[in-house]
Amino acid sequence: MLTSGRVVFTDMEQVHYGKPAAQSVAELVTACGAQRVFLMVSGTLNRQTDEVEKVRQALGNKCVGTFDRMPAHSPRSAIISATAQAREARADLIVTLGGGSITDGAKAVQLCLANDIRTVEEMDRIRATDVKPPTVRQISIPTTLSAGEFSGISGVTNEATRVKELFRHPLTIPQAVILDPEVTRHTPMWLFLSTGIRAVDHCVEGVCSKESTEFTNASGLHGLSLLARGLARVKADPTDMKARLDCQIGSWLSGRGLAAGVPMGASHGSGSVLGAVFDVPHGHTSCIMLPSVMRWNKSANADSQALIANAMGHSGKDAGDVLDAFIRGLGMPRSLSEVKIGKEHFDRIAQQAMGTPWVPRNPRKIDGPEQVKEILELAA
Repeated sequence: MLTSGRVVFTDMEQVHYGKPAAQSVAELVTACGAQRVFLMVSGTLNRQTDEVEKVRQALGNKCVGTFDRMPAHSPRSAIISATAQAREARADLIVTLGGGSITDGAKAVQLCLANDIRTVEEMDRIRATDVKPPTVRQISIPTTLSAGEFSGISGVTNEATRVKELFRHPLTIPQAVILDPEVTRHTPMWLFLSTGIRAVDHCVEGVCSKESTEFTNASGLHGLSLLARGLARVKADPTDMKARLDCQIGSWLSGRGLAAGVPMGASHGSGSVLGAVFDVPHGHTSCIMLPSVMRWNKSANADSQALIANAMGHSGKDAGDVLDAFIRGLGMPRSLSEVKIGKEHFDRIAQQAMGTPWVPRNPRKIDGPEQVKEILELAA
């Protein structure tokens, strides 16, 4: 019987890698004809380094404003503030320089601009399927490895409900991405490594999905191999730019599954709740949940898990154990107790995780919150 499937390609046009970010930005802005470029950047990079200023200088008088106040997990209020500033500047392109919250925030700003959203309450309107498409596109320069720049999905926290909501449109995916290892030198080591595990999580849950394809598996497994080697090398020698670029390319490949429509599983589903409700950083949620999810899922996808262990250089070993040891070796947290989340919160986490897009499509079927709690017990 023939295998059948579908691979969705995206509206991203280019990925530049291994060149200075400012040089690539100037080339891309000229190529797309933008005249009014709005920057959304890391506040730390803006205040404590010259990386943002390098981009401003490369843009010259085309730079019409800078927003540098995006908190972690992209709260709605910050999206509205950034949108108002971009609207006032009459921006025709957004350039981001920073981590995943800034990248996701800019995607949501694109939708707010296109649909004339001016309040946090009005953002409910752009969660529908009939939203107007973005007309102000985005170029992203990531400083972490969480790979949000390679999808058209934006995770935004609703402060009123403490729920991480997904906003999406095919055109919110950045028009181009620039991978420059030099800009990651300023990223704290814990953040670089933990978001690297977030990218590992994309690879692993993508390959282990019952809906994966040969195309996305090839990308995910090679990306996983690059990340497994590169992250350890960066930890050993933070000045190793080749290792940093390997991690960035691994992160790029890790996003192919998500971008092509392959669903993630319970690690992403439970992680989104841990982030929105308990402010656990994205990367740390994957460090804590992924090995436990793999162990719980093994009865349903042992063949796929064998591919994971092999890609990480441990053929024949248990993938959950391999991931556990790898994450511990990077010095990352491995349990919920390490981020001060006790069992008294498991009911809420499990209930809320069932409402995410990922838990219902986990490769081992999850029928209700009690099974999510089984995974949380493994991660306790």
